[in-house]
Amino acid sequence: MPEYRAAVIGLGWMGLLYDLASRIPDRFEIEDIDRPTPTLDVHRRIHHHEHPGSEGNPTSYAEAFRDRDEIELVAGVDRDPKRLDAFVSRYGIDAVYRDAVAMFESEKPDLVAVATNTRYRADLTCLAVEHGAKGILTEKPMAHTLEEADRMVRVCKEAGVPLCCGSITTTHPSFARAKALVEEGAIGDVLSLEAGGPFAQHQNWSYFLDSPPAWVVGVGDDDRNESGSDEFRGQGFLVAHDGSSVHFRKGAPGIRLTGSNGEIRFDGIRDGWRWWQEVDVLGKRQRVEVPWPEPQFGFPYGAVYCLTDVMDCLFGDLDEPKNSGRRVAAALEVEIALKQSSDSGGRRIDLPLGDRSLGLRYDWFR
Repeated sequence: MPEYRAAVIGLGWMGLLYDLASRIPDRFEIEDIDRPTPTLDVHRRIHHHEHPGSEGNPTSYAEAFRDRDEIELVAGVDRDPKRLDAFVSRYGIDAVYRDAVAMFESEKPDLVAVATNTRYRADLTCLAVEHGAKGILTEKPMAHTLEEADRMVRVCKEAGVPLCCGSITTTHPSFARAKALVEEGAIGDVLSLEAGGPFAQHQNWSYFLDSPPAWVVGVGDDDRNESGSDEFRGQGFLVAHDGSSVHFRKGAPGIRLTGSNGEIRFDGIRDGWRWWQEVDVLGKRQRVEVPWPEPQFGFPYGAVYCLTDVMDCLFGDLDEPKNSGRRVAAALEVEIALKQSSDSGGRRIDLPLGDRSLGLRYDWFR
């Protein structure tokens, strides 16, 4: 008998379509209901996830819920009747809604995936908690403004609800392996952390920062293209309260942690993780590459790993998801502060920012 009831709000790409269709290359400027729905294969056979570290589908939130024995997928919500029909055909579930509040009141789900447009996610996340949800997953980006992100984190924390915000690479179990290696001293004392940018939508670096950001400096931000995005595209430096630092450098790997006795690096979804240690070779200290322990990162990745983290929190095996709302909110604030610093000629910006109405307009995900 399944222990948890689950619902998906927003049956777009990550809510449902990812596992049933090829992607339509639109730029996400338009409302969900106005976006074209691709030809769907509602009977598509999915290679299901077997254990953390095995790769492949399911990738969408709906399919990830369906894949777990302890979860019953009970409802879907969307404003597009074509997508509701696809949900019914795929899962044989007649409980579909065009209104999320009606779904909450009727179905009372324990687990909720919020895969709507960005501007609705804060309200729907808080509504889910209000209606008794025990675990919540949202698509990326988490929110547009600091106020929205603050509210999501606060409401979930007060209710003891684990919140995972986005199916990004950080959710993969290889990232937990990387952090465990660092904590075990595999590269000695950590000297610095490096990333290509703050990337509030895909912030690998924040998982490895154990102290709250204290201040940043940024330079080289530029005007974005006609899409309207104002995401940070410069370079910068972050210092945390414990003195640890992050360098946001153009051309850097996905993440690089340099230590007194070695280095680990994530080279992206195709090349995964690498590890170097300093050893004595013929009387000289040399840095040599050593094999990466399992699991290695593999593509594709998806909602299945977000769900694994949320369930591990509910089972008491994890304090918070690797891509927790707290970490994503911190990355959003860092990116906004870097923009402020760059706009003021590289002035130091102390955190937290006072104006919580500040936010970002995103290029791809709206």
